[in-house]
This record gives sequence, C-alpha cells and structure tokens, in this order.
Amino acid sequence: MESLDSPTPLSPPHPVVRWVLDASGALLGLERWLIAGLMTLLTVLVLLNVVTRYSGMPLYWVDEASVYAVVWLTFVGASAMTRLRMDFAVTMLTDKLGPRSARVAKVMATAGVLVFALALLAMCWIWMDPIGIARKGFDAKEYAAESFNFLYTEHTQTLEWPMWVLQLIMPIFALCMSLHALANLLEDLRLAPQRKHPAFDAANPEAVN
Repeated sequence: MESLDSPTPLSPPHPVVRWVLDASGALLGLERWLIAGLMTLLTVLVLLNVVTRYSGMPLYWVDEASVYAVVWLTFVGASAMTRLRMDFAVTMLTDKLGPRSARVAKVMATAGVLVFALALLAMCWIWMDPIGIARKGFDAKEYAAESFNFLYTEHTQTLEWPMWVLQLIMPIFALCMSLHALANLLEDLRLAPQRKHPAFDAANPEAVN
C-alpha cells in the first residue's frame, strides 16, 4: 500500500485492483444505458397516462408502473453517482484540515460508504432468504407459513407482478454500490490513479451550471 502522501502510485496497479476498476467501469457503462432506458420508459408512461386520462379511458396500471420506474431509476442513478463521486459531502471540517488529514478523512468516508453497502447487501440476503425459499422447493405459501416472510406471496395491485421481482432492485443496488465504493476506495488509497468517465458529462463540475 502506498503512502497517503504520495501523489500517484509508484508502480502499476495490481491485477486485482485493475480488475475491480475495470468491472466498476463496465458496470457504470451498463448503468448509463439503464438510466437512459428508464428515463425514456418513464416519459412514455407519463405521456400515455395524460393521453388516456384526457380521452376518458384511463389505464390505472400506468400509475403503478410509473412509480416502479421511478424507484428503479433512483437506485440505478444512485449507484452510478457513487462511482462518479457525485454524492453529497459536508466539507466544513475537511476544508480546515491539511492535505494529509483531508486525504485520511476522504478514505474514511469512502470506507464508510463501502461498509454501508455491504451491510445493506447482507440485510437484503437475510430479507429475501434465497436459501430458505429454495429449501421449500420455491413454494411461496409454504415458505411464508413457516417463516412469516410474505415477500414471495405478494403481488402489485394493478399489474399483478410478483413484488419480489420489483424489489430485486435493492440487492442489485447494494451489490453495485459495493463494487463502486470499493473502486473509489482503491483510488483513494493511491493503489491506482483516479479514472475519468467522459461518457458522463455531469461528473465534471464545470459541466454543471
């Protein structure tokens, strides 16, 4: 591990470090397309809702579909923002610290994000309990009767979709956020140079006015 005082790594990144950064970059590229797709879907649903209501033939499932599109868009966007380092930060303390102390604080903050993401992933594993439902032969009613976990028996009100399918965004978000936070931490520890993401113009502070 290089010293926090060193401006750049003294040697090329370890293959494992490079693999983590490459995997995070590939995931970020996928998230970019998902964000664009979900925004397009949300726009279509809103316009469809307006047209059908004014024509006197409202489609009630559109409202529910719009809500879940927003939920998925929020979590996918939050994961991407983690890698782009666009999350909120309070710098009242770090602005008064020296360069080394500020870097230490930055590492601690990034590590905190990673710990949170891993804790969320662990809670999602307990909540969804894939091993438990598998032991019951994926019989949702039998699993719910024994565990009192009704996740796999619930359906949405109008779409009649299984709730667990829609709520998969939670463990997906936790996993993606963990990978991005790990990549950020490796960069903050000076194990690899910080990568740029030219596909995301908003990641450049000068592009946000």
